[in-house]
Amino acid sequence: MRFALLVAAGAILLSGVAPAATHNHDTKPQVLAPGYAPLEFVAPKPGSYALPPLGNAADGLVLDAEGKTLRLHQLLGDKVVVLSFIYTTCNDVNGCPLATHVLRGVQDRAITAELSNQVRLVSLSFDPSHDTPAVMKTYGGHFKSDDLDWQFVTCRSERELEPILESYDQWVLRDRDAEGNDLGTLSHILRVFLIDTDRRIRNIYSTSFLHADTVLNDVRTLLMESE
Repeated sequence: MRFALLVAAGAILLSGVAPAATHNHDTKPQVLAPGYAPLEFVAPKPGSYALPPLGNAADGLVLDAEGKTLRLHQLLGDKVVVLSFIYTTCNDVNGCPLATHVLRGVQDRAITAELSNQVRLVSLSFDPSHDTPAVMKTYGGHFKSDDLDWQFVTCRSERELEPILESYDQWVLRDRDAEGNDLGTLSHILRVFLIDTDRRIRNIYSTSFLHADTVLNDVRTLLMESE
């Protein structure tokens, strides 16, 4: 039931309509990240700026949505990749739902621009105990199009996930109450990576700078380097 409710909430956000805020004396209205709204400035034209390499994109063992084991590097190298770290039960609208919203925007724009064969999206879960391949397949089915390669992947265990998170400087903490009981939520920072065909990281987006229009412009900029 919780998963269904979260998917429904995500669908509302992805339609561009924010859910009604609940008000009381102790809470403030939720301020949505810029990625949910139209871009408020004119983005630089693709190719008019440089994106210096920031380091190499790390490898690691993952499971695809069918449960097949593969190396993360198998999803990198042949196309420009936008890689996000998420977990499917995240209820922070400016966290994982934002990343998925923006990646769907990138997907739609790439398809319209006829770039489908040159771009791949990868959503990697950092909650393998819940986000099994079957869960990732169901979750991804709400957002992905058949016209672009969007992979929803997870790991077999926390042990296999940990070196990947460390390599991408993606910290994650499991939330616990005062008695140490697991609350079922994770604290994390939002990091989305742009990776070129040489498996180099070319940009890292945070909540304040993650927008489908600027990500697609960065994708175009990388594609123009090989022309």
